[in-house]
Amino acid sequence: MGIRVWLAANTLLYPEGGGHLWAYLNWALGLREAGCDLVWLEGIAPDVSADEIRRHAAILRDYLRPYGLAERIALTPKYDSQLPAGAADGYLDASHARGADLLVNISYDPYPQIVEGFRRTALVDIDPGMLQLWHHQGEVELPPHDAYFTIGERIGTPGAEIPTGGIPWQHTFPCVSLDAWPVCVPSPDAAYTTISHWYSSNWIEFNGESFDNDKRTAFLKYIDLPQRVAQPLELALCLGTDEQHQIDPYEAEEARQLTDIGWRIRHAYEVASTPAAYHRYIQESLGEYSCAKPAYTRLKNAWISDRTVCYLASGKPVVVEHTGPSDFLPDADGLFRFRSLEEAIRGFEILAADYPRQCRRARALAESLFDARKVAESLIERAMR
Repeated sequence: MGIRVWLAANTLLYPEGGGHLWAYLNWALGLREAGCDLVWLEGIAPDVSADEIRRHAAILRDYLRPYGLAERIALTPKYDSQLPAGAADGYLDASHARGADLLVNISYDPYPQIVEGFRRTALVDIDPGMLQLWHHQGEVELPPHDAYFTIGERIGTPGAEIPTGGIPWQHTFPCVSLDAWPVCVPSPDAAYTTISHWYSSNWIEFNGESFDNDKRTAFLKYIDLPQRVAQPLELALCLGTDEQHQIDPYEAEEARQLTDIGWRIRHAYEVASTPAAYHRYIQESLGEYSCAKPAYTRLKNAWISDRTVCYLASGKPVVVEHTGPSDFLPDADGLFRFRSLEEAIRGFEILAADYPRQCRRARALAESLFDARKVAESLIERAMR
């Protein structure tokens, strides 16, 4: 395709977030696979010190080096601010954006100092429903773009309850680089796994109702599942820790209780703190079992996570909570979307009956819907109109 594209990410201050970085890295790889001359852009908030910028930028460079992007990182201030002197030495700056074709903004931040340099700009929403609510409630101000994309299939469609604020959202699939995530045989002691936060203080107001939007709330409805299925189930959780990564005593007790019920519990810092560790953990799993945050099930936007598509590409079937009717997502054959404990159990029974076939179906689904190159090509074609 040969166009110059900058991808605006939001990873610089997440040095131990392997999965967080992959949410952006798959997009970057897809754009490059589509033939783009790619620059990885990180916006810097005004209150970040020069030492902190240099330290985190060096970590990011190490993470991106295996993918040929270490020398393609640009640092620029968010809003109308300036970077501390010397903080961005050795990285690309705003001047390199002049004449670029497209800014793909997945960070949602404004970049007033560089946006004029692009022929076109596109915002990509990877928090569907949530972002629209934040915008509707005045918590997030979305900067103007030429095109707006969301991975929430039902957002902006007739009958959808989610406010769009007049923004003409277009659907795009989440994406996964098929080359970076090849089919992989599970490890000998493999389980169905997921990687997740557990507690949060994220309460949501929607249609006059307030509810807790953390993963713990979602999983409690299915807490007895390990006692109802033959396959091992493992949760890699971001439990509260101190600076020495010692788990908070209250959360350690809850982890023990989960273990007593039959869950395997790992700390996410142990298995997924870097992009390579996150990649390895998913590829060595039998598949994924996960519940969705309550907002995704209530908003019914047919969301599927960037983590789940990595499992699918790796040839790992998934059993994940239903998030609304979809024209594309199946409820069986590699991807089992459940609405009840009984449906989740049935998914595992089908997987046990012919696991190799379900692995093939998982990979086929990734190839047909979530191939990063195809997703990127579609987005570029629409964004450049």
